[in-house]
This record gives sequence, structure tokens and C-alpha cells, in this order.
Amino acid sequence: MRQALIALRAFIVKEFQHILRDRQTLIILLGLPVAQLTLFGYALRTDVRDIRLAYVAEAPDAATAALRTRFARNGRFTMVDLAPGPGALAEAFQADRADVAVIVAPGLADRLRDGRAAEVQVIADASDPNTGATMQAHVLAVLTAWQRDLPPRVGGVNIEPRVRMLFNPTLESVNLFVPGLIALILTIVTALMTAISLSREKERGTLEVLLVSPLHPWQVIVGKVAPYLLLAFVNVVSVLVAAWLVFGVPFRGSLVTLMAGSTLYALVGLSLGVVIAAITSSQLTAMLAALIGTMMPSTLLSGMIFPIESMPAPLQVLANIVPARWFIEISRSVMLKGAGWAELWPQFAILSGMFALLITLAIRRFSVRLD
Repeated sequence: MRQALIALRAFIVKEFQHILRDRQTLIILLGLPVAQLTLFGYALRTDVRDIRLAYVAEAPDAATAALRTRFARNGRFTMVDLAPGPGALAEAFQADRADVAVIVAPGLADRLRDGRAAEVQVIADASDPNTGATMQAHVLAVLTAWQRDLPPRVGGVNIEPRVRMLFNPTLESVNLFVPGLIALILTIVTALMTAISLSREKERGTLEVLLVSPLHPWQVIVGKVAPYLLLAFVNVVSVLVAAWLVFGVPFRGSLVTLMAGSTLYALVGLSLGVVIAAITSSQLTAMLAALIGTMMPSTLLSGMIFPIESMPAPLQVLANIVPARWFIEISRSVMLKGAGWAELWPQFAILSGMFALLITLAIRRFSVRLD
């Protein structure tokens, strides 16, 4: 029995030494719980802040100005200035420059003075149904408080809010999650699988054989990631067909625009997977690094589930470097809002810059010799 315990002790010591020698895996294993706690703790917030409100007074008067001031002084709203023209409000919603709009019918001051009902229309972007309902509730709360604070002689006036939920009038949650699921699936197929596949080739020594062959590093990279790019295309099409047939998710935009965005996002994911495989020493380390570097941010910091505007300022800044954030904006805007190139070119430009940076880094890391 004593000999068995001594042998077991020696074996446990050996395993600890093995773990301590692999510093990359050790850092990831120790840092993963802290990263998860931090991200979940700050991202798991259902309150909505910094609501971008477009205020439209069809016939401005003293009462409409006072109501606008009431919204502007509320800490939850950021006032949005609209360009002149009849289509300015629709364009602001489609280009994602406004979250909610308040439209005041003409004659508000006269109706308040005469004690007649006053109509106020509230339009909320419901592409995220939970956020849309919350924004609507905050607007109605301000209207109710403003009506309550009116002078006694007009305090009995009835303000009639007419609510309209834009892009998702039935508040179907599946309409919110399908564009995000496309991003998540593309992340798995591209970044995660590429990192694991290339790391496995490194461990077996077959990748080193390819890198000392007449093939250039970029040819090796393209050859390795091309099948995953094709799989990404197949996955996007299958998810769109299933979402339309099974769940009735609307598709209001251009399929070409969405596929272009999907291709660009897939290229970013593939490049990131190559970089992860190049800087990690084992398949396990690559998998953990890919999970931390792609899956967690794509779920928590992309706006897929939790509104980015509700997160603390540091996480909002960090969300800007998460590729999934920009692709989800593209997919939601195309599918639910019918947006096109004119509204989405900033997101395409950001993803293009990320791809250029990552593919350059990937090619440089995969030199002729493996470290």
C-alpha cells in the first residue's frame, strides 16, 4: 500500500510539472474563470441606457419645446437631430441612427389650453424585441410624468400615446436571435475549427512538411482555410432557409448584401483562426484561446443577447474590436430593416480593415520555419 501511494504521489507531481511547463495552457486555465466572471458580470444587464431619441414636432410651439426639454434632461435619452426632408425619420431608423421616435401632432399647446386630448406617436425599433419594449416603456413613463406635472388648469388633459413597433411588430424573439446565430455558427466553422485543425497539423508535424515545400506560406494558408469558407457558405444558406421555413423570420433586404457580409466576416474568422494556431503551441491551447478570443466575445460583447449601450464604457470600447458586433449589425439590418450598401458601408469598412490586419499577421507568422 505504501509503495502504491508513493507511485501515485510521483505520478501526480509529474502531471503538475507537465501543466506548469505548458505556460500558455496554464495562463488560459487560470484566466478563463476571471474573464468569464468579468464579462458575464458586466454584460448581464437588462436595463437600457443612452436611448437615441428622434423628436419630431410637426408644428413646433411652446408645449412641444417643453416636452422636448423633458426628454433631453432625462438621463436615459440622447437626442438625435434629423436631416430635413419627409424621409429623414425612416432613413434614421434604417441606418441605425435612432432607437425610438416621438412625433407630436400639431396644436399641442392649443389642446393643452383647451383641455382636449393630445396625440403623441411613439415609434420604437423592435428588431430587438426586449429592448424595443423597454425603450417604449421609458418614453411612456416620461410622457406620463410630464402630463402629471402640467399646471392644474390643464392637468386633466389626456395625452394619447399611439405606439408602433418598427421592423418586428409582433415582438418575435426569434427575429432577434437568428442573425446572431449566423454569426455564432460562422465563428465556430471559421475561427474555432481553423485554429484546431492547424494546431493538430502542427502537433503531427505535417504542417512543417508543407511549410518547407515549394508552396508559399500564403498558399498553405489558403489551401487550409478554403474548405471552411465553403462550409461557411453552406451553413449561412441552410440557416436562412430554415429560419424562413420553420420560424417565418422575415428577409427584407438584399441576399447579395448579406452574403457579401457573411463572406467578409468568414474571412475575418478564418484569419483569426490562423493567427491563433500560429501563436499557440498545442491543440488544447488553440481551442481554449479560440473559445476565449472568439466565442465568448461573440456571445457577450456583440449585441447578440445584451445591448451594447447598457454595458459599462470600457466594455463598449472593447466591443468595437469584436468582429461579430459589426456582422450582427449587418445581418439584422439587412434581414429586418431592408438596409443596403448605403447604410452599411461603415460596418463593411471596419470588417475589411480587420481582415487586412489579421491576414497580414497570419502570413507573417507562418514563415517557412515553424518556431
